[in-house]
Amino acid sequence: MKVGLFIPCYVDQFYPKVGIATLQLLEKLGCQVSYPPKQTCCGQPMANSGYEHLTHDCNRLFMNNFSEYDYIVSPSGSCVLHIKEHLHAPENETQNEGKATHIRKRIYELTEFLTDILKVENLEARFPFRVGLHQSCHGQRGLHLSQMSELVATPFSKPEQLLNMVKDVELVKLSRKDECCGFGGTFCVAEEAVSSRMGIDRIDDHVKNGTQVLTGGDMSCLMHLEGVIRRRKLPIKVMHIAEILTATE
Repeated sequence: MKVGLFIPCYVDQFYPKVGIATLQLLEKLGCQVSYPPKQTCCGQPMANSGYEHLTHDCNRLFMNNFSEYDYIVSPSGSCVLHIKEHLHAPENETQNEGKATHIRKRIYELTEFLTDILKVENLEARFPFRVGLHQSCHGQRGLHLSQMSELVATPFSKPEQLLNMVKDVELVKLSRKDECCGFGGTFCVAEEAVSSRMGIDRIDDHVKNGTQVLTGGDMSCLMHLEGVIRRRKLPIKVMHIAEILTATE
């Protein structure tokens, strides 16, 4: 299985350990992983700000980097959802539309790839801490990585499914487990007061229920929540789920 590793720009710049943990996890599970070195931003910030017409170069570069892989995997639900829904070839480049279609159908968020494609049932990992899971909006409501609590339907969570395979981990039961953290990409810049208040509310839920380690599948959301934690000097550590799934503590 030939896997292309897509590492979002903020992970590359601020959280490289997340990219390393993702690579180690995929290789440990038998994947042949390559990292296209010329990859850059997927274009999501521009598109979210109303400038999708300026993302053509991002789209071309993404297609050039990833069109030859069986699967593309990324530790970021928001970036994956953007590619799934918005990657396209410019109108005058119809020869590239086949590449775009292939990528849209073959790109996966990390936990989705582990559960749905690799069908992982066991993980050699140990993490003896109380872990609070943040289920990001893009992953939950866009990629359907977990069930939304407002629906009368059978609950499920692909990240929780994987965390339950980790030895000695104790998953914290939150009061509002699928509420938005307030980051929202450019939303946190345009509506900083609302964004900050939402982040504080989410952290209060974790504090109330005894979270020692806060995790999730999107470092963008975790970065936002980590800012609240640091400003309030709280004893909560923030880790991407890939780091926990590869832990041997």
